[in-house]
Amino acid sequence: MLAPGQGAQTPGFLGPWLEDSAARDQLAALSEVAGVDLAHYGTEADAETIRATDIAQPLLVAAGLVAGRALLDDGAAPDVVAGHSVGEITAAALTGVLSPADALAFVATRGRGMAKASALRPTSMMAVVGGKPDEVLAAIEAAGLTAANNNGPGQIVAAGTVEQLAELSANPPARARLIQLSVAGAFHTVHMQPAVAELAELADGLTTAAPNTRLLSNADGSIVDDGAEVLRRLVSQVGNPVRWDLCLAALAELGVTGILELPPSGTLTGIAKRNLKGVALFNLNTPDQLADARAFVAEHAGVTA
Repeated sequence: MLAPGQGAQTPGFLGPWLEDSAARDQLAALSEVAGVDLAHYGTEADAETIRATDIAQPLLVAAGLVAGRALLDDGAAPDVVAGHSVGEITAAALTGVLSPADALAFVATRGRGMAKASALRPTSMMAVVGGKPDEVLAAIEAAGLTAANNNGPGQIVAAGTVEQLAELSANPPARARLIQLSVAGAFHTVHMQPAVAELAELADGLTTAAPNTRLLSNADGSIVDDGAEVLRRLVSQVGNPVRWDLCLAALAELGVTGILELPPSGTLTGIAKRNLKGVALFNLNTPDQLADARAFVAEHAGVTA
């Protein structure tokens, strides 16, 4: 079970889930903690509004918790859980490392801190699609950029100042296509260190528990079974690269046969389709898919090594 990261959100994606009164109540409670009207932003706000870091991040985690709880409370039990970037907070909450309230407090602080850090200097991110991995990484390094997201062969995201991104555009790696991403800053780089310090202070007051199933880390694709270590990694992740390529390798090594992505789904299953050939995929986006989603989990659970 995978939880997507920032950029996956689309206008109105949360609407179908709020037709259920329990989900509305859950979202209202999470909104109170986050200080953000999640129901409004998930149903009525436009794409530009929900692109803002301090809105998108709590919205994505809350959506994952609403859908995840609806799936898991009826007995579905995935063998391994992971999340991409901010989705790692969703994964930590759904595996019991953090309470839902603490997860929303954490992600709200994270979103605000990253938004403030992004405002200090013009920075951004650019996807490098195609090219030879070693040549892509060399070009990113030559421009003074960070490979902030390594999403597997064929897609590496460079991050840094707008001047450094312009340098990469002027000297792109061979046979690669550059795509400017619609983000407000250079996430998962040294530019986010002010947000890391703020999160570390908050984390000192949070209580953690051991994950109730295998939980993969963005840092290195490893299974982390200590709740305090998961939280430490969530803090440092803000200023360090996301190694999704290593998470994919871990899924392959575990022998995963099926991947379900929580809403708003499609991004991570799309990456998996390119990198994990033969693995069955399920995009959960609306509550009317829950019965099929539970059947999918039941079919594939227990198959991993």
